[in-house]
Amino acid sequence: MDKAAVHDDLDRARRAFHELLDGARENDLRGRSAGTRWTNRQLLFHMLLGYLIVRALLRLVRLFDRLPTGVSRRFARLLDAGTVPFDAVNFAGSWLGGTVLPRRWMLSLFDRTVAALHRRLDRESDADLARGMHYPTRWDPFFADYMTLADVYRFPTRHFDFHRRQLTLPAG
Repeated sequence: MDKAAVHDDLDRARRAFHELLDGARENDLRGRSAGTRWTNRQLLFHMLLGYLIVRALLRLVRLFDRLPTGVSRRFARLLDAGTVPFDAVNFAGSWLGGTVLPRRWMLSLFDRTVAALHRRLDRESDADLARGMHYPTRWDPFFADYMTLADVYRFPTRHFDFHRRQLTLPAG
């Protein structure tokens, strides 16, 4: 894994998040996004949420990598079976966070989360980055059946870039 490329992607997304939120008027943020039920502001929070969950996903990989492979496979199947409630919580959480959190909190949270991911990535060895587990593929189009820590570090920026195209904010 090219750690420098992942660091660059994290920084690019952080800068883009700032530009999107700083450059948007309140009316634009309240506008509907394209292809989702969220407003632009709620979708921006959902994009932030992709980074927030990575810290939990990294812990899960470390746990399940130590167990027999069949355990994470069964866990992923169980989570896939719960896709409908997951989708409801995912929608409601992004709706709520994007509705109530002030811009400056969203920006600060994005910055702190990316900084933490940078620090953690710098501490990872090649052996750590090769650890992996099975994932619920129905939860997100960027979850693969089996993902390593290296894959998990790439996930939030892929998620971010995908959803960025759904924003309907005017070009700066």
